[in-house]
Amino acid sequence: MKQIKEKHSLAMRWTHWVNFPILTIMIWSGMLIYWADDEYSITLFGHTFFKFFPEWFYKKFGLVHRLSEGMAFHFLFMWFFFLNGILYVAYTLFSGEWRELVPQKKSFKEAWLVLLHDLHIRKMAPPQNKYNAAQRIAYTAIIVMGIGSVITGLAIYKPVQFYYLTWICGGYHFARILHFALTIGYVLFFVIHIVQVILAGWKNFSSVINGFEVIDTKPKPVIEKAHDEEKD
Repeated sequence: MKQIKEKHSLAMRWTHWVNFPILTIMIWSGMLIYWADDEYSITLFGHTFFKFFPEWFYKKFGLVHRLSEGMAFHFLFMWFFFLNGILYVAYTLFSGEWRELVPQKKSFKEAWLVLLHDLHIRKMAPPQNKYNAAQRIAYTAIIVMGIGSVITGLAIYKPVQFYYLTWICGGYHFARILHFALTIGYVLFFVIHIVQVILAGWKNFSSVINGFEVIDTKPKPVIEKAHDEEKD
């Protein structure tokens, strides 16, 4: 027997789908800004192993000489990013949805088991409610990252007016490093998230669009059903 069950609320779906294009624009415009001063690289003992980003990368994606355009888009859409984040956090708090998102004591141990299951090393996945342990950690981390991006972004945007935020971030230059690192984290999250969605299949993806999922429910055995009727 099949049953239709609500899985994702309208507020969750709204903030999810609004946040995706906003964050994409923020990353794109951030790259236009970063081109003007691309100073970061992975360097050890004076040897540069990787530079963010090579010149061909900027030219390939048309990111050169567009600083003013990048700043205009970045400083506009940061407010949409901020407001959408406030709406999502407020919803999770007032609806009680945070109970399904915040990691539990056992989550970090179970997340390892989830990873082994996803890699087909372990046959059985640990039991879960709406989200598994790995999802709890990842979705909570992305909220913390969003808060970090707002704080570090304001510290870079107005280092004099928001001097206290700049101080909390360890100064302007360190705030910029943190802001850049968080952006790399978003890209990695996007890649992993999309791969997981593909592996989960259309049924899981469609539930984030329409909010419902179809589940299979096994009818009770005749003896068990008769026993329940006697109790009534």
